[in-house]
Amino acid sequence: MSSFSQPLLSQPFSSLTDLHDVCLTLPGPDLSAQEAIARREGTLTKPAGSLGQLEKLTSWLGTWQKKSLPQLSKVNILIFAGNHGVVAQNVSPWSAEVTTQMVQNFRHGGAAINQIAQVSQAALSVIPVAELTPTADFTLAPAMTEQAFLHAVNIGYNSVPHDSSLVCLGEMGIGNTTAAAALAALLFGGDSLLWSGRGTGLDDDGVKRKAAVVDTARALHAAESNSPLELARRAGGYELAAIMGATLAARHLSVPVLLDGYVCTAAVAPLFKLNPQGLAHTWLAHCSAEAGHARLAEAVGLTPLLSLDMRLGEGSGAALAIPVLRAAVACHTKMATFSEASVTKRR
Repeated sequence: MSSFSQPLLSQPFSSLTDLHDVCLTLPGPDLSAQEAIARREGTLTKPAGSLGQLEKLTSWLGTWQKKSLPQLSKVNILIFAGNHGVVAQNVSPWSAEVTTQMVQNFRHGGAAINQIAQVSQAALSVIPVAELTPTADFTLAPAMTEQAFLHAVNIGYNSVPHDSSLVCLGEMGIGNTTAAAALAALLFGGDSLLWSGRGTGLDDDGVKRKAAVVDTARALHAAESNSPLELARRAGGYELAAIMGATLAARHLSVPVLLDGYVCTAAVAPLFKLNPQGLAHTWLAHCSAEAGHARLAEAVGLTPLLSLDMRLGEGSGAALAIPVLRAAVACHTKMATFSEASVTKRR
């Protein structure tokens, strides 16, 4: 099932101050659900800890769903699409019109994410942000006005279904790995070349050119280094802002989140900078082959579940992780206990 309509918009955030305050006051995990899951885990017909990460995933899901028996009855993949003025700096071998064309490809079921979503039994929604109007070139000016930035955040915030069991976030936007690199460099420092990768197919000279663009952006916006949200406005993009809004909404709706690759991780990094627990309800689905992603994941305290050398975007890595979570939930909820199976427990 796919959806492509723009969501009806309310305005939860009318100022950066409103947004900042919500980022600092987040609901925590349900520790009683966590304890119940651990108790049941100890009764199942297996050695303790033998399912490794699957057990951790089950606990994470239930803790943030606030359910002693986690479930995945309604899984949603949300893909936010946006365009970037920085494409004018020759940071991508693809033109901005490809963003629109790929949104149409999603509409017609022809992209990788369509196939993976179907296999993963997840509902796919593709949401063009700002009608795919490009941001400003952030080497010359802030990418978005405050009003435009908040509008994009609100779109993301309002896109999370209230009855979702799990949300998987992804993106589409020519030039957005440059935005991700600039935002990561501004938030965490270090050599711009370490944050700049091949994106959609740059050669070595292209990567160096991208790093130089990131350096220019850093020089222009560095004065705002103490304000993560201001940096997101200045060096990010519409789809990145929407991803951040969706991640924040999911926290308030008790919906765990699977993040996709480099761009998604950069989009939510301001939440971590504002609040060390800001991403506790998220799990990084995979480590992208894009340069800088592993470094950024470590900086925000996320450990990727998969590592398949992917760098497609579209939420593809997050969607691929869904069957792993389904297996984890099935093992926890459907396995027999020792008493049910009449199996003698270890001495």
